Amino acid sequence: MISVTYEDWIFRATEAKVLVYLRSTICGGGFRRDMKGQKGFSLIELLIVVAIILIIAAVAIPSYLRSRMLANESATVADIRTINTAQISYNSAYPTVGFSSTLAALGGTSCAPPSSTSACLIDQVLGQDPAMRDGYTFSLTNVVGTPNAAYTVLASPSQQYKTGTRYFCSFEDGVVRFSMSAISTCDQTVAPVQ
Repeated sequence: MISVTYEDWIFRATEAKVLVYLRSTICGGGFRRDMKGQKGFSLIELLIVVAIILIIAAVAIPSYLRSRMLANESATVADIRTINTAQISYNSAYPTVGFSSTLAALGGTSCAPPSSTSACLIDQVLGQDPAMRDGYTFSLTNVVGTPNAAYTVLASPSQQYKTGTRYFCSFEDGVVRFSMSAISTCDQTVAPVQ
C-alpha cells in the first residue's frame, strides 16, 4: 500500500490542474483559435527574420575575414622561420654550396639519400619555386657568393587586402621583417616582426 501525504496530494492535484489549464489554453484555447485559417508565417515575419540574419552577417563577416588574414600572416611568418632554419641546416650540411639558391633544393622529392639538389628540409608545398601557401607567394632571391653566403626570402600576399595586408622578408640574419608595401630589398631598414 502506498501512503500519500496531504501535501503530496495537494501538490500533484495542483500540478495536474496547471497542466490541464495550459493544455486547454494553448491547444484548445486562444492560440489554437487564432491560427485557424493560416498556413504558415506571414511575409512580415519572414522579412524580419531575414533582416536579423543580414544584420548578424554584416557584423560577423568582416570580423571573420580579418581573422582569416591574420591567420594567413601568422602562418607566413612561421613558414619564413622554417625556411630560415632550413637554410642554416643546408649551409651546415653542404658547406661547399653554402645557402640554397632555390626553394626546390631545400625541399625535394627524393630523400634517399638527401643531396644538395634535394635536401628535404622543408615540405613539398614550400619546396617549389615560387611556393604558394596560405594566400602568400614565397620566393628565394639574392643568393650570392661562392659558396652562397647570402639569401633573401620574400613572401607577398597573393591578393593584397584579401589574403593578407603585409609583405614579409628575411635574410641570413634570421629576423623576419615586414612592410605594408612590396619589398624590393630586405635589409635592416625593414621593420622586424614583433
